[in-house]
Amino acid sequence: MKVTDAIAQVFTSLGADTVFGLVGSGNFHVTNALIERGARFVPARHECGAASMADGWARMTGKPGIVSLHQGPGFTNSLTAITEAAKSRTPMVVLAADVAASAKHSNFRIDLDALTRGVGAVPARLHSPSFAVDDAVRAYQLAAQDRRTVVLGLPLDIQAAECAPPSGATPRAAIPSWAANRAMQPEEIAVNRLAAAIRRAQRPVFIAGRGARIAGARADLERLADRCGALLATSAAAKGLFRGSAWDLDVSGGFASPLAAELIKDADLVVGWGCSLNMWTLRHGALIGPGATVVQVDSDHAAIGTHAQVSLGVAGDVTLTAAAVAEVLGEGGNQVGYRSAELRDRLAREVRWRDVPYEDDSDATTIDPRTLSIALDDMLPAERIVAIDSGNFIGYPAMFLSVPDADGFCFTQAYQSVGLGLASAIGSAIARPDRLVVAALGDGGALMGISELETAVRLGLPMVIVVYDDEAYGAEVHHFGPDGYPVGTVQFPPVDIAQIGRGFGCAAARVRQRGDLTPVQEWLAGPRDKPLLIDAKVTAKRGSWWLEEAFRGH
Repeated sequence: MKVTDAIAQVFTSLGADTVFGLVGSGNFHVTNALIERGARFVPARHECGAASMADGWARMTGKPGIVSLHQGPGFTNSLTAITEAAKSRTPMVVLAADVAASAKHSNFRIDLDALTRGVGAVPARLHSPSFAVDDAVRAYQLAAQDRRTVVLGLPLDIQAAECAPPSGATPRAAIPSWAANRAMQPEEIAVNRLAAAIRRAQRPVFIAGRGARIAGARADLERLADRCGALLATSAAAKGLFRGSAWDLDVSGGFASPLAAELIKDADLVVGWGCSLNMWTLRHGALIGPGATVVQVDSDHAAIGTHAQVSLGVAGDVTLTAAAVAEVLGEGGNQVGYRSAELRDRLAREVRWRDVPYEDDSDATTIDPRTLSIALDDMLPAERIVAIDSGNFIGYPAMFLSVPDADGFCFTQAYQSVGLGLASAIGSAIARPDRLVVAALGDGGALMGISELETAVRLGLPMVIVVYDDEAYGAEVHHFGPDGYPVGTVQFPPVDIAQIGRGFGCAAARVRQRGDLTPVQEWLAGPRDKPLLIDAKVTAKRGSWWLEEAFRGH
């Protein structure tokens, strides 16, 4: 059979049932071959959008996202989203058409492998027709097994060649054993040292990150926390992991509420579980109190101690490590720790940002983003996914919009690129049609990725798109403006984003005051047959405190 047919057969047999992309001549045949074998193809309007959709889809399903791209500009158009996926360790395979080795002077020739390595993804390639099946299986295994973003180069001459059909009876085409028994067992000595540190602690705090979310470690971490009286927090990437627990502090770091920050800073033991403990999660180290013991548990040896000095590093799977430490502690662990009836009541009253008093900056023409977010939190169904773009506004939806669990938050912020939020929300909506997806965007990111509004409308996705419009790249305004620098280069005249949304076929609401949210209630009542775009002009009197803190290194 043709190599393109063999590749499609391999990928669909391995579970690739959804493919995102934009078709050109280079990936025309492989995309059609995937469709013929039952894969759903989701065409985007821009390659960057396609890759970001695959990223969001993979985060919600746990399966490798697949994206199909034309050679040359088709690939380079997607690089920002591929960089985000690579930095987030999103399992993804990029089917990247490439020119034949003999096409030395093709205008489409680029150094695909070098570009891939340069953004942190893993290069792979079809080397010959006879090894095409093996190369495809290896690329998928690497993405799924090691949670890496893999770019599989598909030279045009090899795509067009003939190869032996893959056979399900041979190891090459059999479904690989990547899902079985791959978790890393921690060393016994490290488990005993962590158990000893927990026994000594009077005020322990666990911070779970993306690794804990991926491992499905909630139950094991809560069981261990119950034995030692630990409070539970997450990085932003794992927001929602402990939702419903009486001891949930929500997100640590710049998004932490005043009470959560106070309790984390007063901890005498901080354990990061599958969490990088970077500057965002620890506020440049300011959340670590003097004399506190810091422990990092991660299945990646190289991640331990990369961002924060640690007293103890434990290399191992989060779930297996938590279970092993709980077994060592037994039932005789410190059951009290940080926990008390008084603190539980205080957490119930104060730990949510919406319960923290604030001065409402709304006026006749703009709405305070906190007021907007709280109102939407009350209106929108609890079963939701909040997908957030990057920019000055990001803390408002992250802090004031609740999510039901860790699968309710899609946070494409490893690269902090503006413009990926809408597409990642579309991918999330395709992955989880059982939940209402809320795309939270700034005006800069919304206009940068605006072409994918057509994709959302074409697919009839019942999603809500909230644009926090301050008519600027607000992070730069509030970072440089106070020092007297001119900021006209990052400020823009008003744009009627609601009208743009209607032009694409969205339902739309212009929100300047809380009373303008009535159309949102009407849309929620049904039939929800098209996306709803909320064009909210938000106050810009002050910058976001979390970005100011990060910029200035406080």
